[in-house]
Amino acid sequence: MTSKLKSFYALTFPKGKVEWMVFGTVLFLFSLLSYFLAMNYRIIFDNRIPWDAYFSFDNRAIVMTGGGFERHPLANYFFDAIRAVALWFSDGKMNATFRWVLAWGSTLATSFSVLYVFKYLKNILSLSNAVSVALSFFFCAFSTNILLSFTPETYPYSQSAILLFFLYASQQIQRRKKLSVVALSLGTVCIGGLTITNAVKVYIPLLFEQKIWKNIRTLGHGVWKIVVSTGIFMLLVLNRLDFDLGKLFSKATAQYEKFSQPKITPLWDMILSWFVGGNMLFPNFITRDYYNGKTGFPYKALFMDVYSSFFNYLWVGIILVLVIWAVIRNRKHALIWILVLSLLVDVIIHGVMKFGLHTAYIYGGHFIFIIPMLIGWLLFSYRSNAFWRNIILSCLGVLTAYLVMNNLYRMQEFLFFLELHHLA
Repeated sequence: MTSKLKSFYALTFPKGKVEWMVFGTVLFLFSLLSYFLAMNYRIIFDNRIPWDAYFSFDNRAIVMTGGGFERHPLANYFFDAIRAVALWFSDGKMNATFRWVLAWGSTLATSFSVLYVFKYLKNILSLSNAVSVALSFFFCAFSTNILLSFTPETYPYSQSAILLFFLYASQQIQRRKKLSVVALSLGTVCIGGLTITNAVKVYIPLLFEQKIWKNIRTLGHGVWKIVVSTGIFMLLVLNRLDFDLGKLFSKATAQYEKFSQPKITPLWDMILSWFVGGNMLFPNFITRDYYNGKTGFPYKALFMDVYSSFFNYLWVGIILVLVIWAVIRNRKHALIWILVLSLLVDVIIHGVMKFGLHTAYIYGGHFIFIIPMLIGWLLFSYRSNAFWRNIILSCLGVLTAYLVMNNLYRMQEFLFFLELHHLA
């Protein structure tokens, strides 16, 4: 038991100077941003605005209720605890301190996500410290992480939970060890409890477990672990719903019909500008007038538009080329398929079924971390070829420079929007 706890601690928290440097730097930078926003603006939590204040995030609804049970079945318990902690620090008032505690929880979760990407690159792919740090800070500069670092939503916590589980599963498979039923159960409850569609990702690593396809006995053992972990998860969900399963299905159907209606924007542009690009590289912003009928409060909301620059499309295109190149080069490695199949889940949900595709730029916490990990795989495949490795690293340097400049510029626009419409 002691050795397992030590292993869990080493897996979860920074270990060594470089990991502490990565984690500490990201935590410091994101803490500055979240503190500044919490102290000066009401955008993080405003009791008068239930949802959609910026980029369709549902901050108040998530903090107060955990969100809809059909999408976030167990998030209410998690956010009840976070809200209680925030109220304790703010002496029961929903003031700037309350906003700061809510935001800092997301800051911490996002910082851990960057750390887990570094751990994956360094420990699973055995990339050098320099390359792992470069890819980690490339990931850190994604629009998804910038936004999630101060947003009290399910996404920052989902991202860190999925990454931690993939790190654990990859480590177990690499060492030819089994995935424990306890880990699968905890993964399903934590990951699926925050967002139900992510539960399936917990079982993807099982497909590549050592000898699971060897005979009916090992396959049966894998099925048994799925049944047990899924059973625990469903019991907890049904307990919340007073064992009314029909309530879950009817609400889920209504949500799908509501958020999968086709928009005027072409499908290819929604995928490139919002699903893929918007989660990394900020596009243009547009404002809309909203009105809260319950409180009679009108407010301005901010959304992302499609890209207007050829260079933005080119940037996204190069990223997609690198990702496809990585998969082709490493197609015989089982571990890469955990990432690919996980990404495929979100491609099906948003790209094929079109669920929430018009606001796909908020779902990046479920999948966008796969991009730097796949680029890591590409560099791994050229570990003995200095020529191609240097070309890829040079390309990554240019992509990172453009990413940082673009996102800093767009964040200035975001702050200008807050200054005009959401001052504390």
